[in-house]
Amino acid sequence: MSLLLVPLLLVLAAGSDVAGPEVDRKPNFVLMMVDDLGIGDIGCYGNDTIRTPNIDRLASEGVKLTQHIAAAPLCTPSRAAFMTGRYALRSGMGSTGRVQVLLFLGGSGGLPPSETTFAKRLQQQGYTTGLVGKWHLGVNCEHRGDHCHHPNQHGFNYFYGLPFTLFNDCYMLCISASCRTFIIYTNCVCFQVCVHMFGLLEVNLRLLVALILLSVIAAAVWYLPFKLLPTWNCIIMRNQDVIEQPMRVETVPQRLLGEAQNFIKRNAHHPFLLFFSLVHVHTPLFKTPGFAGRSRHGPYGDNLEEMDWIIGKLTETVDSLGLANNTLMYFTSDHGGHLEDSDARGQKGGWNGIYKGGKAMGGWEGGIRVPGIFRWPSRLTPGKVVDEPTSLMDLYPTLKYLAKDTEPDRHLDGYNLMPLMEGKAERSEHEFMFHYCGVYLNAVRWHPPGDSVFKVHFFTPNFSPPGAGGCYNTKVCLCHGEHVTHHNPPLLYDLFYDPSESRPLTSDTEPRYSEILERVAKAVESHQSTLILWRPWLQPCCGTFPFCGCKEETAHS
Repeated sequence: MSLLLVPLLLVLAAGSDVAGPEVDRKPNFVLMMVDDLGIGDIGCYGNDTIRTPNIDRLASEGVKLTQHIAAAPLCTPSRAAFMTGRYALRSGMGSTGRVQVLLFLGGSGGLPPSETTFAKRLQQQGYTTGLVGKWHLGVNCEHRGDHCHHPNQHGFNYFYGLPFTLFNDCYMLCISASCRTFIIYTNCVCFQVCVHMFGLLEVNLRLLVALILLSVIAAAVWYLPFKLLPTWNCIIMRNQDVIEQPMRVETVPQRLLGEAQNFIKRNAHHPFLLFFSLVHVHTPLFKTPGFAGRSRHGPYGDNLEEMDWIIGKLTETVDSLGLANNTLMYFTSDHGGHLEDSDARGQKGGWNGIYKGGKAMGGWEGGIRVPGIFRWPSRLTPGKVVDEPTSLMDLYPTLKYLAKDTEPDRHLDGYNLMPLMEGKAERSEHEFMFHYCGVYLNAVRWHPPGDSVFKVHFFTPNFSPPGAGGCYNTKVCLCHGEHVTHHNPPLLYDLFYDPSESRPLTSDTEPRYSEILERVAKAVESHQSTLILWRPWLQPCCGTFPFCGCKEETAHS
């Protein structure tokens, strides 16, 4: 009998050697970000008319965050903060003017090459990293092909997708003031031609010919760029090669899903990070035959249900490869839904539930509160709900922690989420959160001990027309000048009791009113001190700072 046990013991010992490395293996990460999704669009966040069974399943099998906050209410700054774990202002990705996002691929702006992303950190820890889908953080700096802002330069071994974004019909309309001036000028020339033809007024023929030629040249200058913008901006890249220009929009969803699935399959046997950045549900809306007309909410609902199906197929890929227990899956949106995006057929943008505002509306909750779902069967309790304030910026330190990256880092604004999600901590480390509109500090959230979450608004966007719930006249809210109203004293809300931000608190209704404003003012001062560019202790000095001065002693032969 003992002789028979020897082979069995050898097999068990060999098995333990095989299992050991598997147990010690670092986890995989699949991060799924939807574009322009409203928190009210998802079943597990309260929507009972749009079918999202696959996202709902992720929530039931994992942890749902109910106060998950984007660092900005627009694509480019929100994604910069997500990638770096820092407010976009720190990496120069905030804006002072009308344009708050990258508008075309031909610009030199983008996420600075010197910035550190979670992909770079994980790459250094031996991870294979991939980005499939939308980037929208720039491509080139000085010349075509330097790729200084490209995903490959920011820690992603593999990139397939849109270096820019999906915009309406991949066509930019002539909407600027200078364009309108040109149209008026052209109409005047046409009027003069008509007057001359009918003999109503003597017009110098040479002048008329010159004006006509000038109009033709101006028309070409205007028409060609706007006609070619879809070709220039609507492209698909694989790594640093443009492989389709202009892209066939109707096939993009299937191709992105296929690339994401293949990346997981190729890297199933070693640690990987996949950032699956969907182009759903940004407009233009897809018209995929299998989903068109299926929902109760028109084309937008159809796109939502298609997006949910894509999430389900990617989850199915992870599960079918036996990776579920060693893979952290994350689902979110870059910011809230776009309320003003509509046409004669109805709403084309998302629904933000009970929360006020939406995309591009500064600190109003509807533009920054987004879904946040984590699934990791072997480590996270299924069905757990976390109501504490959390941020998209928390992904960076969370991934670092799970990848066992203990190397020093620069100042981060996010915190490791694992203690909260595993039940080892009851309160978020985010006592304060700072909500920016461009480079302007728009609002501050304070979570003191207790249930209350106070939010102070220093200014708010001016909705148009008056009485509307968004900036319908301009299609997007702006952060400066006549487009905002400054509040002194600031508006104050308690999100715990008033999540819709509909009942401002006053000194008569809130006993701690003065204390709250004073506490927030000190937090703002402390926060802004971390943004100061000049630090005296870093100043080179000959002598004793600040009394610096010396002269070079020149030797004379």
